[in-house]
Amino acid sequence: MSTSTPPWPRLRNIGSVQLMTQLGTELGLTVQQCLENTGLDVMALADGQAQVEAAQELQVVANLLESLPEQPLLGLLAGRRYQLSRYGIWGYALLSSASLGEALEMGLRYIDLTFAFCRIKAREEASGHWLVVDDSWIAPELRRFLLLRDSSAITRIQRELTGLRQPFKSVQLALPAPPAALLSAYTEAYGCTPQFDAAETLLELDPELLARGLPGDNPAVRQACEQQCHQLLQRYRVRDGLAGRVRELLLEGGAALPDMPSVAARLHLTERTLRRRLSDEQTSFRQLQEETREALAEELLRVPGLSLDEVAQRLGYGEVSSFVHAFRRWKGISPRRFARQLRN
Repeated sequence: MSTSTPPWPRLRNIGSVQLMTQLGTELGLTVQQCLENTGLDVMALADGQAQVEAAQELQVVANLLESLPEQPLLGLLAGRRYQLSRYGIWGYALLSSASLGEALEMGLRYIDLTFAFCRIKAREEASGHWLVVDDSWIAPELRRFLLLRDSSAITRIQRELTGLRQPFKSVQLALPAPPAALLSAYTEAYGCTPQFDAAETLLELDPELLARGLPGDNPAVRQACEQQCHQLLQRYRVRDGLAGRVRELLLEGGAALPDMPSVAARLHLTERTLRRRLSDEQTSFRQLQEETREALAEELLRVPGLSLDEVAQRLGYGEVSSFVHAFRRWKGISPRRFARQLRN
């Protein structure tokens, strides 16, 4: 496993564990084999609203890979199960968007409500528009499965939104080419034959397609869905223990976020002890700062009349450009565009 603090929320809906357990049982495993070492049982699977820890879902992935080594297409088999209806309010928010482009922005804004472990971001360059699927945070032994699962799940979602078998102009996968006998399964999963051995995984968007209206366009439903997404995301980001206390102190910072020495002093701890104890809780002061800045940025951009300079200063950025860069990293769009969408 990677020693870096993972960028995904610790808590997530149990729906993905349900889907992967179903896949495992259809391929001959027992529920117990799928859930081994997770602390979950068949009764837990019955509650569709339950939350699980990311580590529990990753253990399910590890169990499938260990028990089904003869299934080279396991990631693709999993990805096709992730239809929009499985994503709850996040899926309804996308379906009620005015256009595919708006659905994309909405989806990336609340990406932490999905089941993805890969980090998914938008990239716009002179050469084209892309979705970047980054698997660098994932443990090497789980990376191939999750890269294929998450990227093919994105394709499944795009197909539902567009009605097109090939929703991307091209697909590049940062994976070795499969045996020739398996290539057709990749073409079926993505709607086109991917380019393999790429430097990074890229799904190329069609700008004309992004402007296309969606049949479910409903501003009232979209606004209600976004409000629920926002509230749900805040609940997922809640932390317990020392990490929770640190986050509270960061949120209470006033004119600017406090630094690590200030927080450690408030907690009557040395910086070294604070760092060690946060590491024991599988996080870091920097990660908590990032989470807090992202959450505060969303709230501050909702305030009419507050300039980007003021928002950047409140979040502890010396330059507006640094804040804009960070916000694009979090949300895939600029803060100005995000604020405009909130007020439309």
